[in-house]
Amino acid sequence: MTTNQMRREAAKRKLEHQQMRRAERARRRQRVAIITSASVVVVVVVAVVLLSTVGMPGGDDAAAPAAPAAEPAALGDCSFTPTPEEPAARPAPIPTVATASTSGTVPVSIQTDQGAIPLTLDRSTGPCAVESFVNLVNAGYLNDTPCHRLTTGEGLRVLQCGDPTGTGTGGPGYTINDEPPTDLAPAPDGGSAIYPRGTVAMAKTQAPDSGGSQFFLVYADSTLPPEYTVFGTVGEEGLATLDTIAEGGSDEANGPGDGAPRTPVTIQAATLS
Repeated sequence: MTTNQMRREAAKRKLEHQQMRRAERARRRQRVAIITSASVVVVVVVAVVLLSTVGMPGGDDAAAPAAPAAEPAALGDCSFTPTPEEPAARPAPIPTVATASTSGTVPVSIQTDQGAIPLTLDRSTGPCAVESFVNLVNAGYLNDTPCHRLTTGEGLRVLQCGDPTGTGTGGPGYTINDEPPTDLAPAPDGGSAIYPRGTVAMAKTQAPDSGGSQFFLVYADSTLPPEYTVFGTVGEEGLATLDTIAEGGSDEANGPGDGAPRTPVTIQAATLS
């Protein structure tokens, strides 16, 4: 016959078993957490080591044969790649030309609210960039757009334009293949090149073939990696306009000597002249 005492002892034993099981589960969870944390630390350390050694001269990989570099596209072979993840900042057709002419020049008149900036586009140095620029001019893409960036620091003195949003992130909804310059004078550091005063070149990110509609106008000799497509020159009247804009300085929003022009600049119209 079951007594109250027996029932109390049975309940006590059941509670003790439950507490033991909870304690064991807690210990297992703690062990799993420790193992997981240790694994994460190992993964992070391995990642850091890989990032520190892969491709570094003199590292363990140095003895491995390097993969052959891709052959650059022939001058004039164009790739205009749509960027659906980054829609056009303003409606613009995507050029359909696969092979662009590598000879001849195209005069372009850019009228800003600070003065005229005539350009001469050169197909012999950037045929695909010229093809794209003419396409954008014909579409009215550059009309009523700001020149959003002015750099005034030693070694980089340019005015950057071509983004209808004025933020520095807008593009035409497609990218252009790079056409690296081959005839620029080397800079004293040996790894860069001198982009001389009066150069018109494509802006891009650090990624290859990432240029779109943004371009920069060099108003004083500037030092940059030889990766930016050179596709024209600025006329004397345009250089005078650029000098006036540069004298106003930048607001240094991006750092010393780098920001929006203190004298706002708007391209009122860009036309083939």
